[in-house]
Amino acid sequence: MNSSMIRESFPVGPLGCNCSIIGDQKTGHCVVVDPGGNPELIIEKVKSMRMTVVEIIHTHAHLDHFLASGILRTAWDVRLWLHKNDLFLWRAVELQCRMLQIPKVSMPDPSDWLYDDMALSVCNGICLHTPGHTPGSVSFWFEQDNLLISGDTLFQESIGRTDLPGGDHRAIQNSIRERLFSLPEAALVVPGHGPETCIGHEKQFNPFVQGLF
Repeated sequence: MNSSMIRESFPVGPLGCNCSIIGDQKTGHCVVVDPGGNPELIIEKVKSMRMTVVEIIHTHAHLDHFLASGILRTAWDVRLWLHKNDLFLWRAVELQCRMLQIPKVSMPDPSDWLYDDMALSVCNGICLHTPGHTPGSVSFWFEQDNLLISGDTLFQESIGRTDLPGGDHRAIQNSIRERLFSLPEAALVVPGHGPETCIGHEKQFNPFVQGLF
């Protein structure tokens, strides 16, 4: 079956979060994942792809993954989705701004809640609850396209830190072992920061996950 997915992933914001635009060429609809800054750039990317944004979805509620969400919500009149377990982090936006030494931003509450195994609105994707980096961390799996958006759970030869509020090292290990490493080894992984990788490479070369499979 030929894929109808169209995707752009690119770094945005003060910490270089990988924002992804994932669209379906058959419907012309797309979702924006983790708009962590540079709203004008994200808007231009969507225009160049000739897509209509239907949702903004977040892998977790660290500010570098949602800094532009309020502006984009207003620009597109769309809903913001987050796992409810990260609401306490989302609402700590002023504290997060101070920690990153950036000007304070105003952020509306999320509109809707993501949950485990929830169907996404484009490309037959599903939401995987992968806690550990934060309690509400999720990943987005697109089986037809063999694509995983892993947020800050799994990076190229690294994993998300667990020493911040709500972090849990055992939980992130369980998430990687039980959810992510059950995916095909050829699955492309787009992490929250840094270069893309694949599940098979991480099983073989990631020093933080040895013994988890």
